[in-house]
Order: sequence, then C-alpha cells, then structure tokens
Amino acid sequence: MTRPPERRFFTLFLRFWLPPLVYLTAIFTASAQPNLHAPLGFTLGDKLLHVIEYLILGLLLVRALRAHLRVGRPLFAAMIALGFVVLTGAADEYFQSFIPGRQCDVFDLLADTVGGGIAQLLYVAFVRS
Repeated sequence: MTRPPERRFFTLFLRFWLPPLVYLTAIFTASAQPNLHAPLGFTLGDKLLHVIEYLILGLLLVRALRAHLRVGRPLFAAMIALGFVVLTGAADEYFQSFIPGRQCDVFDLLADTVGGGIAQLLYVAFVRS
C-alpha cells in the first residue's frame, strides 16, 4: 500500500481543515443560543437534526484526517474521526448545560454518535483505499 504524496501545510489547511473548523464553529454558535428549539414539528425531530448535523461533521473530519495523516486505509482515519465526533458531541452537550433554556441530554449525544458512525460507515464503504 502506498502513501499519498506530501502536501503543503497552508493548502492542506484551507482545503481539508478549514471546512470542519467552520462547521464546528457553527455547531457551537447554535448551541450557545438560549431557549433554542428544533424547527421540525414532529417527535424526535431534534434527534434527526443531531444525526444529520454530526453525520456532516463526521464526513468533514474523516476527510481532513485522512488527508493530514496520509494513511492508506480509510478505516484508521474513520475510527479517529468517530472518536472526535463523540468527544465533540459530549463537549457540546456539556456546554449547553450552561446556556439558559438548554439542557445536557444523553440522547442527543447518542444521536450525535449515530450520525458520526453513519458517516464513517459511508466513508469506509465508498472511498477508495
């Protein structure tokens, strides 16, 4: 198995790391909004949004990690990305416990983990080794 070629740092950052960092900023900005309610009007709509939100984050992170680590196997980067997704979800839920009208919910963290897991399954299934 061969490793991908080296890339310059600034190019690597702009192309691969800036998108997940901007997305993380958006997640934590939304989390900082007091009394925020899910726009979907059905039961568990909030959990669906968490799954989608962290699925996107998981894809952005695994893409950045794979480019940065230059690993040949996508599964290695996927496992690291899933760990980051779970840690980010836990940090987000803890952060929300300090925001008025928001709460820390273990089921939100579970939905975040499911979204990140789906992202990694999709990545491993469809990316070239």
